[in-house]
Amino acid sequence: MTDALILVCPRCGTLNRVPKARLAERPNCGSCKAALLPGAPIEPDPALLDKLLSRDELPLLLDLWAPWCGPCRSFAPVFAEAASRLPGIRFAKLDTEAHPQAAARFGVRAIPTLIAFRGGQEVARRSGAMPLSELLRFAQALAG
Repeated sequence: MTDALILVCPRCGTLNRVPKARLAERPNCGSCKAALLPGAPIEPDPALLDKLLSRDELPLLLDLWAPWCGPCRSFAPVFAEAASRLPGIRFAKLDTEAHPQAAARFGVRAIPTLIAFRGGQEVARRSGAMPLSELLRFAQALAG
């Protein structure tokens, strides 16, 4: 078992090998120097999302949302707070209005929808906004 993980840079898409012990230090990309774990949700385009799902070795919690959705807008600060607290999990937001093919690809019928991925495979799904404590429990179960 290795003590390093492959992380995809959310800015340039470069693959980075990072020791697990350094995850809490919020390491930077070796290529573009951007934060690999910025402590805030990333907003990938579909191509970067595919790369995160296929190559990144951290669990990913994806929030599928739309700008016109009131619950989505009220849930955004809760999702951002969870991202700042859990450096061992990737948090990403995908705008289903800007990327409608993503909603179809993942079979999203209601927003906000959270989909948890581990090893590129969906392992859990929840629809609707939730309080921070519930979101943290949901995300920590993903990491466990």
